[in-house]
Amino acid sequence: MNGGDDTLLPEEMKKKRCSIGYGIIDDFKRTVGTHWKQEMTNFNQKTVAVSFFLFFACIAPAITFGAIYEKATSNWIGAIEMILATAWGGIFYALVGGQPMVINGGTGPILAFTEIIYKLAKSMDVPFLTLNAWIGLWVAFYMLITSIFGLNRIIQYATRFTDEIFSFLIALIFIINALGNPFAPVGIYYYFDPNHQSHEYHSDDEDYSYLAAALLSLLICFGTLWLSFQLRKAKFSPFFYNQLGRNIVTDFSVVISIVLMTVIANVGFRSIETETLNVPSTFSPTYSCCTVDCVSNWPDDCPEEAQPYGQRPWVVDLFNLNGKGWVPFIAAGPAILAFILVFLDDGITWHLINSPQHKLTHGDAYNYDTIIIGIIVAVNSMLGLPWLVAATVRSLNHIHAMAEKSQHGKILHVHETRLTQLFIHLLCAVTLFALDVLKLIPVPVLYGVFLFMGLVSLGTNTFWVRITMFFMEPSKFPMEPFSQHMTPKRIYLYTSIQLALFALLYVVKAIKLIAIAFPLVIFACIPFRLYVLPRIFTQKELVMIDGTENQVNEWLKSEENQKKEEQQQKEKNQEEIPEENVKDIDDDEDQIQPLPTIEFSTPKLNRQKSQSAPLGYLFTEPPEALITKKEIREYEDVGMNSDGTPIDPLTNPRINRVKQVSFPTYILMAEAKRQVEHNYFFG
Repeated sequence: MNGGDDTLLPEEMKKKRCSIGYGIIDDFKRTVGTHWKQEMTNFNQKTVAVSFFLFFACIAPAITFGAIYEKATSNWIGAIEMILATAWGGIFYALVGGQPMVINGGTGPILAFTEIIYKLAKSMDVPFLTLNAWIGLWVAFYMLITSIFGLNRIIQYATRFTDEIFSFLIALIFIINALGNPFAPVGIYYYFDPNHQSHEYHSDDEDYSYLAAALLSLLICFGTLWLSFQLRKAKFSPFFYNQLGRNIVTDFSVVISIVLMTVIANVGFRSIETETLNVPSTFSPTYSCCTVDCVSNWPDDCPEEAQPYGQRPWVVDLFNLNGKGWVPFIAAGPAILAFILVFLDDGITWHLINSPQHKLTHGDAYNYDTIIIGIIVAVNSMLGLPWLVAATVRSLNHIHAMAEKSQHGKILHVHETRLTQLFIHLLCAVTLFALDVLKLIPVPVLYGVFLFMGLVSLGTNTFWVRITMFFMEPSKFPMEPFSQHMTPKRIYLYTSIQLALFALLYVVKAIKLIAIAFPLVIFACIPFRLYVLPRIFTQKELVMIDGTENQVNEWLKSEENQKKEEQQQKEKNQEEIPEENVKDIDDDEDQIQPLPTIEFSTPKLNRQKSQSAPLGYLFTEPPEALITKKEIREYEDVGMNSDGTPIDPLTNPRINRVKQVSFPTYILMAEAKRQVEHNYFFG
């Protein structure tokens, strides 16, 4: 395969190089216009179960990211802003978005870039929210231009090679953050550290034991994980009264696990304090002002004040530039990097969601959704809220939760609906007015949910499957196209290249100083796959290991057809041999020579040596001279037995005879093959 070849482009891309190229209006007609009514009315039991499960999966990261935003921006953006952005953005997207199975939310790369904007604002001596708003408006403008000119076609050149690396990274982030992040004090591991911030709240309690809290946290975390997986299997188990009961348990598996472990922690171990979600008590902006101009934060900047003057206004003043009128134009520069980040974060997640293995039938809407996300970014920037992009792990779990699967975990059908997305974010909106209820849920239980989501996403990634193959016996490899048509060394080489790029990606993302380059590393995977890998692997190998199921089937079918054509051409060439040549060949082969006999002598007997049947004797009548015995000598020459009777020359072992002809197996098989090829026996 030459660099830049499009053999591995999705089938949809080959037919319509731009679903995309059809334009914004066509995207709208194919997705929202065609399926909106059906997606808003297909309510069922699974819709309710998945809505509650993903509510917890969305609200927990929103609060967690909100707390980190609060520290990174000195309280300008906090948990309230994050929950509000998640709620209204999700409701808006559920109503007008083009790909309802996608869930939008906060992500680590966007958080890292927001922190960079805050530091840039301080260095420029301009209000942070004003600079953030102008950059966000420029990002929205770039996204509008992108959708008009169909630049999303770039994402369609991403194959499973790029998708697997990105998906593996996001899944691993969820797992690491649940177990223990080496770059931040987040995860179950840190509960065993006596200096962890969760223990500081109970420093005045003499009866508080951090080890007891850590052990209980560990148990309810893995208890949530284990119970979720066990209840998830109920659909194919023999237990419960009927299939309806099994379906209910399967659909509500995660919700049941969360509720049960919360009850165990709060009732069964009431005397042991575990960490709970840190949410504000009232619905209002996080930033509290010391004065009317709201340029200083209470109580950090004015500890002498007993209470704040008020909260910051919800709408950002775009012209509060501190006398620097050039800021709106300068903001266009950093907005380019922010746009690349949003563009790739959205595009790669959309590409993963619309993978053929997920069997979505309502179509994609890359250009149309680019405008929708641009609108959300612009509104959030104007209100001082964090930006939202497509959240990979939450979106993948949305698909798997709404899918009907075989007993082996293969997706058979996905229930595509807007109702789950609408219900999830309506629940998020309700929590803004019932924040105290969220404090009842222990954080370790949510860590268990994160572990569950990460492991579910990991289990569907063939990159992870190939990593585990490093530790397998080759004869025990799973039955995949690449394991059947590639040698183990070639599989290991391909996987090692992906591992190297993944390691680079993780390091860049983890180091805050260069985290802004994270989207560039992801983007670099696309040309690397198109122009470098074809120089290392053959086209067939790339199809087997990087192609979709349909592409693999097409390749194997074309190979089979090619072999049939070659066989037909060979037979045709044989039929074109002149008849006189065929006759001469047959005559030569029919001339079977008599079988020679070789005599040898032993001390006692004279016998003829055993002869194998030459070619031609198998299907012909042997000559009479072939099997004979020597002329029997006269009776008086043979001799007499002891009882006076003459010796029988046919039974006497001393009589010279011709040994019978033997037919070795390899001669039989070779002769049978020759006869079939020349049609002697089969006409």
